[in-house]
Amino acid sequence: MSTPEIGVLMGSISDYDVMSAGLRVLRDLDVNYEVSVMSAHRSPAAVAAYASEAHERGLRILIAGAGGAAHLAGTLAAHTRLPVIGVPLVASSLAGLDALLATVQMPGGVPVATVGVGKSGAVNAAHLAARILALADENVAGNVDANRAGQTVKVGNMQTELEEKLAADGL
Repeated sequence: MSTPEIGVLMGSISDYDVMSAGLRVLRDLDVNYEVSVMSAHRSPAAVAAYASEAHERGLRILIAGAGGAAHLAGTLAAHTRLPVIGVPLVASSLAGLDALLATVQMPGGVPVATVGVGKSGAVNAAHLAARILALADENVAGNVDANRAGQTVKVGNMQTELEEKLAADGL
């Protein structure tokens, strides 16, 4: 098996259902990844060690999904030079707003690229990571281009479906 280039972390196993949507994107784009559960609050030493050793192990990008206080992405960013993409997750009565603000409001010099809350955020984090890798990897670039072309075809098919529905309804 090839060396993983992307590390995907989640703050809790309860985040798996959302984060797995991004894992499917990475799989479909043929990007090698590894997955771990680590908590910025309950296992901070493990998070720091993971982040500080990630580059030496061949990782090139880290994706972190966390809800609530959502400090996982920021903790990773504090301990690595790799790009970190934060995925805010819904884990409280604030519907992910707390996680969004915690992830996006990083102090200057500790950047975390932040995507939307929830499953679409996990999907976009994977696509963003693949696009970053595509800058230096022609195989990934080809997969990203093919995926985009497929999205265009799907939209064209939706237009055809819409026209059929309008005609069937006499509209």
